[in-house]
Amino acid sequence: MAALAPDLARARRLVVKIGSALLVGPDGLKTDWLRGLCDDVALWRSRGADVVLVSSGSIALGRRVLNLPAGGALALEQAQAAAAVGQIRLARAYEEALAPHGVTTAQVLLTLEDSADRRRYLNSRATMQTLLGLGVVPIVNENDTVATDEIRYGDNDRLAAQIAVTAGADQLLLLSDVDGLYTANPKTDPSAVHLPVIERLTGEIEAMGGDPVSGLSKGGMKTKLMAARTAVAGGCAMAIAEGSVLRPLTAVANGARASWFLPEGDPHLARKRWIAGMKPRGTIVIDAGAVRALHSGKSLLPAGVTGITGEFSRGDPVTVTGPAGETLAHGLVRYTADETRRIAGHHSAEIEAILGYSGRAALIHRDDLAI
Repeated sequence: MAALAPDLARARRLVVKIGSALLVGPDGLKTDWLRGLCDDVALWRSRGADVVLVSSGSIALGRRVLNLPAGGALALEQAQAAAAVGQIRLARAYEEALAPHGVTTAQVLLTLEDSADRRRYLNSRATMQTLLGLGVVPIVNENDTVATDEIRYGDNDRLAAQIAVTAGADQLLLLSDVDGLYTANPKTDPSAVHLPVIERLTGEIEAMGGDPVSGLSKGGMKTKLMAARTAVAGGCAMAIAEGSVLRPLTAVANGARASWFLPEGDPHLARKRWIAGMKPRGTIVIDAGAVRALHSGKSLLPAGVTGITGEFSRGDPVTVTGPAGETLAHGLVRYTADETRRIAGHHSAEIEAILGYSGRAALIHRDDLAI
């Protein structure tokens, strides 16, 4: 039996990537399309879903304002200048389109370095989780004003996939100028067949990637397949869909043509497996009370810690052991080894007095614990 595509209308946490060509045209921002998209975002939120938007378009908007050449690649410094000018306009446009729905927006600018560095990754993850918990719709883009080639994603397809994994999303929708993956380029090969559901990313599937077809977008099918690999490995279903209709999320939910890549399990469990597979940098010993708290699904607090071995930094993986030395869990610690030794056995309310700054209440948050 052929696998069924996920139901976009049932997404619990949805990341939507918007390509430049959808948002910006020859005459500037496509305000009617943006309003339709935001109508959909408000609808999904009314159903109880969290929504994150990963939006291209800042450079395309900024280059118009600065009267830079309309076609082709810009020099790095020109692209960064265009991004600086366009990003503020892009954020304002989303804010104004979502405000009538009572939705608060936030601007989040990231680089590849922010997810590659474990400490920055934890910071960005905590910020994203907090924003979503407060009912905010984050508007994410690559931080083009500071990113150099060494720390760039280079396209928002892969950035969106990383955000989906970071945020623990169950669905990722790439809105683009193509309606999915074909066995060949449908523009040049009339025998090309559309693939509605991809159960597993094989070498044969990845070989179907092509080149960008839009003058405004940088990502082609190759980058979308790279994004799919990241997303599905993190337990997130991903779809590629043509997004030019005025209500693109509704269209996909109602059966518009798309290609769905099925996840390799639940995003929460995938993250736990990732944490459990890391090489620990140290060990934290806890008392019987903390053992009971962990088994009941709670975070590890400093008060339950009785010993620390090894040297580790904030965000490093550690092993958590019980009073008899038995391994209980692996987790990502929120304090350095030295700080952990200083706050061990103390209540969270005492952390500020001990360390001189107001830290996080949990030593290891339950989301960062693999029992």
